[in-house]
Amino acid sequence: MNYLVTGCSRGVGLKICEVLIREGHTVYAVARSYTEEFKALEAASDGRLFFKSVDLSIPFDIRQTFFKEYLTSNIRLDGFVNNAAVAYDDIVTNLNADRLQAMYAVNVFTPMMITKYAIRHMLLHKNKGSIVHISSISAHTGYKGLAMYASSKGALEAFSKNTAREWGGVGIRSNVVVPGFMETAMSSTLTNEQKDRIYKRTSLKAATSIESVAETVAFLLSEKASSITGQNIYVDNGTI
Repeated sequence: MNYLVTGCSRGVGLKICEVLIREGHTVYAVARSYTEEFKALEAASDGRLFFKSVDLSIPFDIRQTFFKEYLTSNIRLDGFVNNAAVAYDDIVTNLNADRLQAMYAVNVFTPMMITKYAIRHMLLHKNKGSIVHISSISAHTGYKGLAMYASSKGALEAFSKNTAREWGGVGIRSNVVVPGFMETAMSSTLTNEQKDRIYKRTSLKAATSIESVAETVAFLLSEKASSITGQNIYVDNGTI
């Protein structure tokens, strides 16, 4: 199977690539940074992992940069994992419209445009496909300073549910994985005290496993999940 994964350079995206490669798939990965961690995985992938540096803050270049220059029409696409995201953290009374728009470009507008062309790609090859968006538990339980970020993930979840309804008739599925707080670059700005407070809100009293999130994504991409679409799958250590 051939999968497109965004935000592949580190953290969850890198782990998703690792799991898919381990299962024998081919991954077309996209991120801004070509990290040493990704290069190491690429070297061990037996030629089944590819990389393209793309600025995901420019939604309207997607057709050219993704589907004309990289994942071309002669390559069958079996699934798309939308993992790339940026955070804009602040309290609502400090909201800055420019920063909000920049975040929505990466977190919402670009994934929508990629989904548009990914579905067209699947229709061209007359194959069923699976789309998985990575959301955030912040869209379902409140955290101070995350209102803007959570709103972008909430928009993505609504988009996924309606995509599933719209394209299920031709076998294209769309789901969302909702991770709890993980030890990633995005959470690295939090103090240990802040993290501890967050983890104490979960049933398992710990950070969410990145491996568990990646394995769930791989499951939803596979035919093992052929009857699952339009869903939010919570991998959150029992936060909700």
